[in-house]
Amino acid sequence: MDDLSNPVLSVKKLNKQFGPGCSQCGKADSAVLVKNFCPVCGTVYACRDISFDLYPGEVLGIVGESGSGKSTLMRQLYFDQEATSGEVYIRFYHDGKKNVLNESSQQKRYIRNHLMGKVYQNPLLGLRMNFSSIGNIAEKLIAAGNRNVGQMVLRGQVLLEEVNIPLFRMKEEPQKFSGGMQQRVQIAKALSNNPPILLLDEVTTGLDLSVQANVLDLIRNLQRELKISMIVVSHDLGVIRMLADRTFVMLEGKIIEQGLTDQILEDPQHPYTQQLVHSLL
Repeated sequence: MDDLSNPVLSVKKLNKQFGPGCSQCGKADSAVLVKNFCPVCGTVYACRDISFDLYPGEVLGIVGESGSGKSTLMRQLYFDQEATSGEVYIRFYHDGKKNVLNESSQQKRYIRNHLMGKVYQNPLLGLRMNFSSIGNIAEKLIAAGNRNVGQMVLRGQVLLEEVNIPLFRMKEEPQKFSGGMQQRVQIAKALSNNPPILLLDEVTTGLDLSVQANVLDLIRNLQRELKISMIVVSHDLGVIRMLADRTFVMLEGKIIEQGLTDQILEDPQHPYTQQLVHSLL
């Protein structure tokens, strides 16, 4: 039986800065900083001492305004961007005893292909628009070492049906699909190797409200069915309310509040979170 008290992902003191820093802003909490920007040397402190755990079958929400650092955090977790400092441990990689940020590029590719899936806000980052939909799924399977064409076709068909893409369209390119369908193909691709962790970065932004609702319903149903652990990033508390068990709020690169999602929504403590919640009501 899965140990629910043992995190599947642990992040400790993760930092990301854009710029060299200087003697004035050497400490990220330096008084010289304007929000998370150093006016002296121009360094931006995008993530500052981010620490959290993600547990088996949990949906963790990250909410914050544009520029708060939440998407930068996701890029570091999926190795799209290199962290400045910090530690990340995955239970399914060397029993959670190796900091994956220090691993080789080859090992990072292994982690991306076997232990994590990511759905991007912009489908252009997650899909090859001129490949067929089933070809996109096969690409992820091939990257994980699968060479059996029959198995890959079958797996692709199962996943496309799971995300409500008609099989008669499986050989069509995502560039011919609507935004909502592109996101659903991305979800199928991300799930292709049964990863224990799924990262969702602003996946409903820019979609019509009815399409948003369909995508969110799909994500919620897949999570219940697969018991997968998810991190869901959004600037929209409505999305977080629907999906997340636990939530933390980011502002200017830092976590300013965290707790059960209901608790955050019903009794926000930080003035910024209060403002966010009141704007939703």
